[in-house]
Amino acid sequence: MYTKKIYFSGGDFHELQEVFRTLPGVTDTRTGYINAGGAADFERVADGSVKAYMGVEVAFNPKKTDLSKLMDVFFAVVNPYVPDGQGKARGEMYRAGVFYAEAEDEPQVELHLNFIANRGKPPAVSCIGITMNDPNSDARLALHCFCMAKPLERFQPAEPQHQHYLETHGEEGTFIDFARLRECLRF
Repeated sequence: MYTKKIYFSGGDFHELQEVFRTLPGVTDTRTGYINAGGAADFERVADGSVKAYMGVEVAFNPKKTDLSKLMDVFFAVVNPYVPDGQGKARGEMYRAGVFYAEAEDEPQVELHLNFIANRGKPPAVSCIGITMNDPNSDARLALHCFCMAKPLERFQPAEPQHQHYLETHGEEGTFIDFARLRECLRF
């Protein structure tokens, strides 16, 4: 079976993996470190000694889902108007981003981000209930899109204890309301 890969960062990578792992057409997900400037592990990325973005690799069957649908889901759970993180996950390593491994995906990623950046007033409530009155967002920056679109330079899988973390540790205490998300996505 032919599969493609796309990489997303934005907030807690455990939550992003849980968002994508059960979507129709997604064949595999892995948490990891995107575009790391050296050998990365959780502690070194979290403390800033290695520059990287914590994110998720999403492998998908393009005959069953497409990049546009995956980006729609991503932007349903990640607020691109908040700089450097989501919820309690704050810092440059948690910045929202879409990283493409194939040059043919660049135009679609750029088009989607241009739409997000130029759509005017952001929606008041997303599928997971994030409002633009989020205490972690700055109202003066509400219309500025902070999400990156970059080519993937390197992906290093996270340590085994960070793979499929929420499957074994539950979803309590997460920024994303997974029950509401599943209801919105109807799966």
